[in-house]
Amino acid sequence: MLKVAIIIGSTRPNRRGEAVGRWVFEQAKRRGDAEYALIDLKEVNLPLFDEPSSPARGEYTQAHTKAWSATIAPFDAFVFVTPEYNHGPCAAIKNALDFLYKEWNDKAAGFVGYGNNEGVRAVEHLRVYASSLQMAVARAQVALSNYTDWEGTAFKPAERHIRTLNVLLDQVNSWGGALRALRNRTT
Repeated sequence: MLKVAIIIGSTRPNRRGEAVGRWVFEQAKRRGDAEYALIDLKEVNLPLFDEPSSPARGEYTQAHTKAWSATIAPFDAFVFVTPEYNHGPCAAIKNALDFLYKEWNDKAAGFVGYGNNEGVRAVEHLRVYASSLQMAVARAQVALSNYTDWEGTAFKPAERHIRTLNVLLDQVNSWGGALRALRNRTT
């Protein structure tokens, strides 16, 4: 069965990302079409990138990098949950991507963004990063607004976001399955 990780990108206190990530995870599990896992970068707790050589070489020296590699390698696809900070993604998610290279190659990526402008600019940046890591990027994205998808501190996504999330998951799973077949042929 296809393995898909949902990665919560924000690590800050009082973040909205945890609620969003858990919502994505719960919606995804209802589908039954893949094994879904939730990864929280706050729990992973990576330092700023500190490897002495390029991740493309795969010569990891740090225990945290080796652990991160072992966490990411088994997955076929990813859904990144990202806030938008200053018209871009938060540093934690970019840093997590930068630590690895081959573990991301020929895998699928989808994005759920949130913020004052629905996270769309953060997602656009992440699309470029993912493409540079040789990932296939789903076209659909979930865009959540700080103004309309929360009531105070309670996450209350509009019903239309469930439909969009399912389209996103369909695309991520299609790419993930196709690329898994490609990876299996080349290994």
